[in-house]
Formats: sequence, C-alpha cells, structure tokens
Amino acid sequence: MIDKLEFLLALARERNFSRAAESCGVTQPTLSAGIKQLEDNLGVLLVNRSSRFHGLTADGERVLEWAKRIVSDTRAMRQEVRSPKTALVGHLTIAAVPTAAAMATQLTTPFREKHPDVRFTIFSQTSREILAMLDGLQIDAGLTYLDNEPLGQIRTLPLYWERYRLLTSAHLPLGDRATVTWAEVAQIPLCLLTPDMQNRRIIDRLLGSVAPPHPPMLESNSMVVLAAHVRTGLWSSVIPETFAEVLGLSEPLRSIPIIEPQEVQRIGLVLPRREPMPPLTRALVAEANRFALPEDADA
Repeated sequence: MIDKLEFLLALARERNFSRAAESCGVTQPTLSAGIKQLEDNLGVLLVNRSSRFHGLTADGERVLEWAKRIVSDTRAMRQEVRSPKTALVGHLTIAAVPTAAAMATQLTTPFREKHPDVRFTIFSQTSREILAMLDGLQIDAGLTYLDNEPLGQIRTLPLYWERYRLLTSAHLPLGDRATVTWAEVAQIPLCLLTPDMQNRRIIDRLLGSVAPPHPPMLESNSMVVLAAHVRTGLWSSVIPETFAEVLGLSEPLRSIPIIEPQEVQRIGLVLPRREPMPPLTRALVAEANRFALPEDADA
C-alpha cells in the first residue's frame, strides 16, 4: 500500500503520468496500475483522467493529505529502525534560496564531522518552491526567508539576519563610498536575481519606495552569475552581506553597506511540522540550534 501512496504523491507533484513514473523509478503502466489498485482498495475515484492527467478528484485531494502523513511517518519509522544506535547513516536533502545556499556549510560541515556516514543533496530553489517541496516530501528541510510571505503550517528555526550591500567596483559610480542609501542605489544600473526570487521582490520593494521602478540591466536566478558579472568591473549588484563574505572580495571590488533605511530579513531552517521527527532531521536541528537566533533576538 505504501508504494501506491508514493505513486499518488508523485502524480500530484508532477501532474503527468510519465514524469511521475520516472521519478518513482517504475514504468508508466506500473504507476497507472498502482493508482488503479489504490482506487479499488479505497472504493473511490482518485484521478480525473482520460489519455492525460486532469487533476485529482475531491476524494483524491483528501486521500493525498492522508498519503503525505502516512508516507512521512513510514519514512521516519524506517529511518529510526535502520539507524544504528552508535552512528547515523542515510541521506539528507536540503533546499535553499540562492542567497542562503552558501550558508548551508554552517550546517553540513559540522554535521559531517559528527556523522560522517550521512550524505547530503542540496538544491537551490525559490522560497515558494521550497515550501512546495516540503509539502510534497521531496526535501527534509529548507533554508529560506521567514518573513514577508506566508509559510503555512511548518516548523521554523531562525538562524541569522540578512543585510544588504552594494557590490561594485571602486571606479564605478558610488564605488568610492563608505556607505550608500537605497535612493542612491536606485540611480545606478544593476544586475539582480529574477523576479521569482524573494530576494528580488524585497529589493524591488526597497528600491521602489525611494524611486520610480527601473528595470535591471541583467537578471539571473544564480548568485554566481551575478557575482561573475560584477567581477568584470562593468556591473553592480545588491547582495546579502553573508554572500559578500563567501566571495572573499579583493580590489577593485567593494562591498558597501546600504543604509537609510537599514533593512534586514530573517533567514532560517524550515521543516515539516510532524512528530516524531526522523533521526537525521533531529540531528540537523540540533546542529542548527548551535547558532540559531534567540527567540527575542532583534535586528
């Protein structure tokens, strides 16, 4: 039965029989037959279909919510039973917004020192994709923004404050300044993340509050692409302070604090609100608690 519920989760996520079968590592006929067996066992129609997938029925949506709980609990149980008493083994999957991806090392590196037999997969995703992947049981945890946009019913652990800097070259406009304002940054050409990124929506809001909207000269969904363009000496960007530290800047590049207004955003770990917590996730939270923000922390 569990494998049939896994099929239903994949189909709801992929919205396509062929892609769902591929993600489950089975043939399309096997997946279709498994969904049909699940429908026969439950006595309800779960999927609106003809030759293609046309969404879940109302009964299918209700069963999907139960399937998420049952599959999640089953995975946690298997992990608990299979984990040796003396050491953790297994695989942790984490998704991070691009501005926080580099900070994953603060979790993974000390974790690996304590649990060398645990493997990691880290994805770079938008904040909305991270929430969808958590809900679909595709990841164990996420690193994302905790404010501004609804998170839903998930567990959160604030880790640090994101502050913003102008990344530019010393010879470019504003490049010789000790600090700059958002109003000044709004007057120069920028390269920024794409609008599907929450970081970009935050920056657009800040720039729009002090000047008429001005489209960036270049957009990318990769912080590495933005940094590479700035390194040519011909571009400027707005980046988080933590990312500037990871880049290890040298002349003529400069990382200049942006003030007036001083804007900060909380970045943290997000996890499914399910108990009991799987052993690997529990160990990850324990590692995050080493440097988590206090509950009453202020920016």
